[in-house]
Amino acid sequence: MLMLALSGMRTRWITFVGSFVALALGVGLIAATGLALAATFDAPERGPERFAAAPVVVRAADHLRVDTPTGTRTRPLDHLGPVGPRTADRLAALGRTVADRTFPADVTVARTGADVGDPRTDAREPRTGPDLAAARTGADARKARPGQDAEARVGHPWPVAAAAPYRLTSGRAPAAPGEVVVTTRPGGAPLRTGDRVLVRTPAGSAPRTVVGTLAGRGFEDAVFFTDDEAARISPDIDALVVHADATVVRRALGPDSGMDVLTGHDRRRADPDPDRDARALVSVNALLGTAAGITLFVSAAVVASTFSFAVAQRRREFGLLRTAGATPGQIRRTVCAEAVLVGVLASAAGVWLGAGGAPLLVGRMTEAGLAPPWFALGDASWPLHTAFWTGVFVATAGALVSCHRAGRTAPTEALREAAVDSRVMPASRWVAAVLVLIAGLGLPAVALALDPGDLLGRKSYITRPMLLVVGFALLAPVLVRPVSRLLTWLPARLPGATGVLVRENTAAGVRRTAAVAAPVLITVALAATLTGTVATLEEARAAEARTATTADFVATPGQEGRPLAPAFVERARAVEGAVVSVSRSTAVTVLEEDTALVTSEARAVDPARLAAVSELPVTAGRLSDLDDGAIVVNEEWLTTRVGDRVTVWLGDGRRASLRIAAVLATGTGDNGVYVTRRNAGGAGVDRIDVKVAEGGDRQAVAAALHSAGAATGTRVATKAEWLSANGPGPDDPTRTGLRMILGIALLCTATALANTLVMATSDRVRDLAVLRLAGATAPQVLRLVAAEAVVAVGVGAVLGGVVAAVNLLVVWGALVLLGVMSAVVVPWGTLGLVVAAAALLAAVSAVLPASLALRTRPVELAGARE
Repeated sequence: MLMLALSGMRTRWITFVGSFVALALGVGLIAATGLALAATFDAPERGPERFAAAPVVVRAADHLRVDTPTGTRTRPLDHLGPVGPRTADRLAALGRTVADRTFPADVTVARTGADVGDPRTDAREPRTGPDLAAARTGADARKARPGQDAEARVGHPWPVAAAAPYRLTSGRAPAAPGEVVVTTRPGGAPLRTGDRVLVRTPAGSAPRTVVGTLAGRGFEDAVFFTDDEAARISPDIDALVVHADATVVRRALGPDSGMDVLTGHDRRRADPDPDRDARALVSVNALLGTAAGITLFVSAAVVASTFSFAVAQRRREFGLLRTAGATPGQIRRTVCAEAVLVGVLASAAGVWLGAGGAPLLVGRMTEAGLAPPWFALGDASWPLHTAFWTGVFVATAGALVSCHRAGRTAPTEALREAAVDSRVMPASRWVAAVLVLIAGLGLPAVALALDPGDLLGRKSYITRPMLLVVGFALLAPVLVRPVSRLLTWLPARLPGATGVLVRENTAAGVRRTAAVAAPVLITVALAATLTGTVATLEEARAAEARTATTADFVATPGQEGRPLAPAFVERARAVEGAVVSVSRSTAVTVLEEDTALVTSEARAVDPARLAAVSELPVTAGRLSDLDDGAIVVNEEWLTTRVGDRVTVWLGDGRRASLRIAAVLATGTGDNGVYVTRRNAGGAGVDRIDVKVAEGGDRQAVAAALHSAGAATGTRVATKAEWLSANGPGPDDPTRTGLRMILGIALLCTATALANTLVMATSDRVRDLAVLRLAGATAPQVLRLVAAEAVVAVGVGAVLGGVVAAVNLLVVWGALVLLGVMSAVVVPWGTLGLVVAAAALLAAVSAVLPASLALRTRPVELAGARE
């Protein structure tokens, strides 16, 4: 059988080239994504940074711990509490302690050494806003305007610099309130000892003198103040460095102190954003896993379709073998041996391609912002082994059904068979198609009835189309004839014979048309479903935000992740003719069914002001009933009856029993929880919604807000501007990731499409010769071949469009059930490009072999034998 398989592959090499290339590309992509995926399993090991030289660090616990009947459950806290004065005094008795305070300290270069005025002014009480601008004149005032070109930094007291440790590269330590020491880094502001800078902190903006510089350590850009000045700016102690034995420290604190005692590698937990590396890899992991899964799916479908068409082309060949005495089992083993050989060779080539392409993939992902800059490949080899055997399995599995059909070929039936395809759907294929379609339609129907929100998750809308794609691909031989007749109805009625020939040839060559349509179906369905679902969800979220927010202006911090400056909050509240709603971002955690801690995003608001600037989708209760002992939840919560009490843990870990005041519709998932400021868990103000009061002067309100924003580094935007800024852009990571996934699918599809058409056209040389002998010119024959290829692509596009329409309707239905009225967004531009590219490729792939065949005399072609 092996020799027969080798002989068949050598004779009909065109039949196997497409399968080889498609499988090699698929295995190569799986290997490349697998190597990159393996690198996401472990974040890089980083030691302590801010407190690398500190013996013991004490700070508030960063995890909530709750005892349940099934064990202790933990969740990260949204806000950490301070180290209390009593705790600090108790630890000071054990040894030397150093208090750390961390706060925003944005720096603007005001003037340099030669222009520095009387240094005694540094010790004066700092002035802010208009007072500071009025105190300065000329070019210096223009340079020092608050909010202009400020470099985002963090402030600390000088004594804690030794915990990193930082080392002075020039100058000295700060000794007066108007003196600071700054870190330097390549590409940052060129700060030097003696420079005059404007530093904006939560206490206001003030001019200060740089008296020393430190070499930056990469994890932060810092400004160091005197200990007293840092305590004035930020009174709370964020962490305490204790020069004492850790065991003694723990004994002094006791088991229920709510403090963490960090030593060794655990000191990293006190660094800025210690989980940033692991968090950055989560989205990379999801993207690569999705890409690998879709690559596997597309490759398997393409290989199965190609083998199926190849077996259909070789019916006469198998009939001759059966006539010569070959048994059905021998025919099946021959086809399987060919598949295994193709699988082994293509998988080996794919592994080689993947190993070489993985570094390019990682580089492209870092350039596009899909992966962090430090992301790099590891030394794992298992993805290569997995990709190789996956390719062999896909090739073998894709040929199994074809093997069975090849073995059932009867000698006389194959020799008598006409060129028109008949009985293209055996009973087994009907059963498989019906079962897959029932699953593809039934599962979303069940989800719509039980949990519509589950249909909006990424895993759901990426995997759900695959069942329908498989179902329609199995039914393609039955659907091809009616769809092709629909597409050719008008051309067939135009003058000339081309339209009629296209219609009849497409209907007669059902297997050929189905083989061409299958990869197009897959690509169109995936492209329309993925991009359409993402766009529909984005539009739904935007519609929710437009409805929920009725404010005229929205103010947010100039730097993401920071609270609003207290000075801006005060000035905004004082604006005449404005209704101001101040809110804080926090979180609440609930223990569901005594087994799992579930954390929900929450906003702490003033209930009296919230109603003036928003229209939330309330399904039960009243927002006005929200108070310090109440909470507003959404329909995703287990307890949603107004008046019931729920036990929650606030953002700082405090436990509270709150009454449900109102319930919000789930929507797209952005309708979170609302509490009052008392239950904010120590969160700072991070958003202010402002509505112009009835009879108020909109221009005056806008001018006052923008003036306050410029003085404090706060973004002030109109509602439209805020909605636009918070919406996805063309370089959004989700869109970029989808483009990468669709590029992979298009690559596999293009290969399969080109190979199938080359195979089909090469097998029709006698048909083309007959057309020439009947009087058709060579250009007419080529136009006919191109038109047939384009119609086959159109059939695939229609079937793929039906699959996409079903999936998008499911998403729309889920949104309606969740209370979101938004239109379905159809990505017509993406679909047009995909279909146009497929049609162009199909036409070229069909015309090229046909033009080569037409170089031979028609009489010789008409008399040729296979």
